Amino acid sequence: MSSTTAESTTSAPAGAAGLLDKERTIAGPGFNRWLVPPAALAIHLCIGMAYGFSVFWLPLSKALGIKEAIKCGPDVGFFAELFTTTCDWKISTLGWMYTLFFVFLGCSAALWGGWLERAGPRKAGVVSALCWCGGMLISALGIHLHQFWMMILGSGVIGGVGLGLGYISPVSTLIKWFPDRRGMATGMAIMGFGGGAMIGSPLAAELMKTFASPTDVGVMQTFIVMALVYFVFMLGGAFGYRVPPSGWKPEGWTPPVAQTSNAMITQRHVHVKKVWGIPQFWLVWLVLCMNVSAGIGVIGIASPMLQEVFGGSLIGVDAKFGALDKVQLAAIAGVAAGFTALLSLFNIGGRFVWASFSDKLGRKVTYAVFFVLGGILYASLPGSATAGSKLLFVGAVCIILSMYGGGFATVPAYLADLFGTQMVGAIHGRLLTAWATAGILGPVVVNYMRDYQLGLGIPREQVYNQTMYILVGMLVIGLIANLSIRPVADKYFMSDEELAEEKRLAHDRAAASDVGAGSGAGGTTPTFMVALAWAAVGIPLAWGVYKTLLTVGKFFA
Repeated sequence: MSSTTAESTTSAPAGAAGLLDKERTIAGPGFNRWLVPPAALAIHLCIGMAYGFSVFWLPLSKALGIKEAIKCGPDVGFFAELFTTTCDWKISTLGWMYTLFFVFLGCSAALWGGWLERAGPRKAGVVSALCWCGGMLISALGIHLHQFWMMILGSGVIGGVGLGLGYISPVSTLIKWFPDRRGMATGMAIMGFGGGAMIGSPLAAELMKTFASPTDVGVMQTFIVMALVYFVFMLGGAFGYRVPPSGWKPEGWTPPVAQTSNAMITQRHVHVKKVWGIPQFWLVWLVLCMNVSAGIGVIGIASPMLQEVFGGSLIGVDAKFGALDKVQLAAIAGVAAGFTALLSLFNIGGRFVWASFSDKLGRKVTYAVFFVLGGILYASLPGSATAGSKLLFVGAVCIILSMYGGGFATVPAYLADLFGTQMVGAIHGRLLTAWATAGILGPVVVNYMRDYQLGLGIPREQVYNQTMYILVGMLVIGLIANLSIRPVADKYFMSDEELAEEKRLAHDRAAASDVGAGSGAGGTTPTFMVALAWAAVGIPLAWGVYKTLLTVGKFFA
């Protein structure tokens, strides 16, 4: 991963390029760029299961007791729980694995984003597959031995590294293949990360049901099967990656006119090592952090918020949440599950729709819409709740979640506009530290405010009002940061000599023939290959949407 390694690889004979080397992924003449998005989706749909891991918590909390959890004694603290084999894990303990996913996603993306730019997306995709799927296998062994530290190491740490590399692996490549549609291209891939749980959660539920027995909850076997299936899909995606020759552009497309003093799209390139010192980077960091903090705060409380705000009216009963019996509480929980599933559809759809709109509106205007419209919608929620209007309340939250997802999908194109495309994947990796920060900030603010309001004796249906106004404040901060973004100063861009050296270290070539035969696809790509690639990711995604719609039906019923 060092410069020395990169230089020695560059000087190697062309024919000696290994199967995973970037030189072997340069596309030949006639390659169809529409083969690259399904390759990215194949990886993102697999690692996106990180969002759906909560499906394992309940069965894992009864891994020993099977029907009822064997509770640990008061003397068994968190660290003792990592090694105990005599009692079941608490759900709160299992949740640490989910936290580690996103901590290590951000850390690994920031640390190895520069290596990825030089090694290429194929090598990064294979490493991601080995980490994510290998981590699941280590976790399966941890379940078998009832050693939670192995699950933390396997899925939390090693799997988290796989998440980070897999998440950013296609960003730079897609932006270079689609300079005319940067937002749409990254939106397609990042949509897959949001959709991974839609496929993985019902699949895991079906597998656990199949493998469950009177003496086993079936999670270990489920981990093994899913790891093997994911490994095949992720390898397929990694080997499906191709990078365009240096300087490639779509036929008939003309790059935007050279920038003026106020243009937001640059034709030059910033080195990743410089971004920590560039004001625009930190402004975009704040933009993403505030957008995600507000959105992730709502995601975390969406189900309880709907139940506590509307209570019995969700099932036609004129009673507040605290007055419902167990049967009625179970009924409204089912309705809330449908609401949560509906939000997941808007989260996923927003990633593609908003990112595509940003190609027309511009990235700065798109984020301004997120913050202004989002602020209005957040502020409207207390009024909708007081009026008892479920339609307005649910509609507002759905649009909010679409903009939450859209923020993730639009930001890589925003970075490419500001900092150029040469190292946008690495810069995006560093920006993801904003996601890790937001993952702590949003839920902490929302949960703390809820508990504080309940402690004051405020009725459950009103405890979220103040929280919504705090989230509006976050969006105002994000709006100010977004409006403050200006074109990057000339002093931060690489000189022609520095760019040439970086291209050499990154193994960029003008054509696949520069590195010998077999580097990339030659000739015109058959249409059926494109159709097969899209079917390979489209059919599982359609199945996931179908299963989600079945759950959504409970809400509308």
